[in-house]
Amino acid sequence: MAAQPLPHRRRFRPAGGGPTGPTPGSPADSGPEPDPDSVARTIVLRRLTDAPRSRAELAADLAARNVPVEVSDRVLDRFTEVGLVDDAAFASEWVRSRHATRGLSRSALRRELRGKGVDDETVATAVDVIGVDDEEAAARALVARRLPGTRRLTREARIRRLVGQLARKGYPGGLAVRVVREALAAEGDTDEVSVDLGVDVDAALDAALDADVDSLTDL
Repeated sequence: MAAQPLPHRRRFRPAGGGPTGPTPGSPADSGPEPDPDSVARTIVLRRLTDAPRSRAELAADLAARNVPVEVSDRVLDRFTEVGLVDDAAFASEWVRSRHATRGLSRSALRRELRGKGVDDETVATAVDVIGVDDEEAAARALVARRLPGTRRLTREARIRRLVGQLARKGYPGGLAVRVVREALAAEGDTDEVSVDLGVDVDAALDAALDADVDSLTDL
């Protein structure tokens, strides 16, 4: 009686091949099945080397590479234990960097961190380091940088443009209008002509935050 072929055992194969798995059909492909935990650790370390990431982002990266959920949870738990994955530290550094380099408001920073899967309590703790005075100072600095480029425009157009830019950074409408008017007054423009901004500033803010903030903050 002819011997029956052994059933084929499905190998764990991370999506994408490359350093985390052998190329199908290669000599290495006939070797032992890769250890899922080792594969997951390699993926996480590579992603953390590229840039800081939240735990939720890393979990999504592992899922995209077909790493089983139980393996992902186990590996990320271990990385959290040793401090390599730390959402509180990630959120704190994110707020510091994005506020300093992009001039984002507290509301925009909250939206970004939530989009990265950071929990509300951690987000609040990170964002609360930016006080009301800090936010106003950042708004004034943004206007000061943009103001010279608007001098060929009418007063009304300057206000619309500058207020719109602040709204896209997440600043409240009332603050944006006040900061812009005060900056124009400091230039010697004390004309108090009423300006119809053409849009509801707070509505523009909501629309900006509903969009991808990264696509707006370069403006």
